[in-house]
Amino acid sequence: MAAELSVGRMDLPSFPEIAIRVRRLLADRNSSLDQLVRVVGSEPALAARILRIANSAALNVSGKAITDVRTAINRMGYDMVHIASMSFAMSQIRKNKKLLCVKRYLDELWERSILVAALAFVLARTCTKINPDEAMLTGMMHGIGQLYVLTRAADHPGLYDNEGTLRHIVKDWSAEIGKAILENWNFSEEMAKAVGDQHDCAREGITVADLSDTIAIAVLLGSLSTDFAEQQEALQGLPAARRLGLNESKLHAVILEFDAEVGALREALGQP
Repeated sequence: MAAELSVGRMDLPSFPEIAIRVRRLLADRNSSLDQLVRVVGSEPALAARILRIANSAALNVSGKAITDVRTAINRMGYDMVHIASMSFAMSQIRKNKKLLCVKRYLDELWERSILVAALAFVLARTCTKINPDEAMLTGMMHGIGQLYVLTRAADHPGLYDNEGTLRHIVKDWSAEIGKAILENWNFSEEMAKAVGDQHDCAREGITVADLSDTIAIAVLLGSLSTDFAEQQEALQGLPAARRLGLNESKLHAVILEFDAEVGALREALGQP
């Protein structure tokens, strides 16, 4: 991993080609909606997932069902299409028999990604001027480095047999690897930086809350219990929390809104 990171060659083993094609199209400003519709339509399972999300209660306020991919994409927006393609990729990776040995860790990663994505969305909408959909996508992608480590660990039985060692490697490596992967995949500089800074709530010299603050606090809150006092205590004195304005009343409002958002996101994405 160190050798690959040093030369910036970070590719996810077993990552579905369809998700990579979608990502490339969404990163290309010259691509068209027609191209995206054709690519999504070429993979029936992904198309079905996108239609399901577009028709979920969170997005389908009118109750009128959508039956074509083009209308579904227009309703969802590109960030949610990106999230849908990543959740589809996760489902395909989890079906890989080679990775059954780390399935428990992959399940945990999926659950945490949902929590962090929903928290990032609510924090961005409530406490910043950042695009909430971009924050949600970044939250979903915050664990891409951990996914990389887990797929590599499958080749080394001694790692997943020793939970403490594997979790230590994940903690030490995943943020930096995740940043490198997002850079390789042509995500925005802000998103890649936020993934790299996801455990740093103490950055100084910044006056306005940014995407890195949003993701770092979302990751922190996502690691805590639902006890409000514990959440308040964990945020005390953190520059990122201060810039987000997370006093007692604001934090309470965020947690209340989060409860609804995480349920809606789970319903929309379904099981990975």
